[in-house]
Amino acid sequence: MYHPDQVDCSLDWGNRYRKPVSRLDRPSTGIPAPSPSRKTAVTENLIDVLIYIYENYMDSEESVPVDQITLEEELLQAGFQQGEVRKAFNWLDELAWRQGSLIEYGAARPGYSMRIFSPEEQQKMDLEIQGLLLSLEQGGILDPMTRELVIERCMAIETEELTPEDVKWVVLLVLLNQPGQENAFALMEELVYNGEPPHLH
Repeated sequence: MYHPDQVDCSLDWGNRYRKPVSRLDRPSTGIPAPSPSRKTAVTENLIDVLIYIYENYMDSEESVPVDQITLEEELLQAGFQQGEVRKAFNWLDELAWRQGSLIEYGAARPGYSMRIFSPEEQQKMDLEIQGLLLSLEQGGILDPMTRELVIERCMAIETEELTPEDVKWVVLLVLLNQPGQENAFALMEELVYNGEPPHLH
C-alpha cells in the first residue's frame, strides 16, 4: 500500500513510481463516477485526473512512464484535456513543495490542535466535511500538521464547494507522500475504497 519511494512528490515519475504500491484486496473499479453534487467541471476533472494517476500509476502493477511528458501523453490518450492534466501536475508539485513546511509548522505549534475555519474555508468545506476532518483527526488518521496540509490542498482546488468524497481523496494523496504515516495511509485507503475503518465512529 505505502512505499518509501513515494515520499518525494516531485514529477520525476520514473524514479518515484518505479516500485508501485500494492493494492488492497479489492476489485479494480477504474475512475469512480463523478459525484452528482460536484459544482463545476473544473473540480470534477482535476480530482478525476488525480484519482486516475493514483489508481493507474501510484497504486498499480503496470509499468510506469519514465518522464512527465510520456505520462501526459498517456493521460491525454485516456481522454483527459491537457489543461486538466497540467493542473493536476501543478497540484502535485505544490503538494510536494509544502511537505517541508509541515516540519516548521509542527515545531512552531507543538501542542496545537484546535482549528477554527475561516469564512472562505467554511464556504468550500461545509459542516459535513469539517466533521469528517475532525473524525479523521480523532481517529488518528490525521494530525494537526497533515490536517493543515489537507485543508490547504482543498483550498487550492478551483471550486466553490467540495464534497466529502473529494476531500477523502485529498487526504489519501497527502498521506501517501508523508513520511511516517504508513498506518494512517493504510486506514485512509481502506476508508476510501471499502467504507469506514472499524475504529472510526
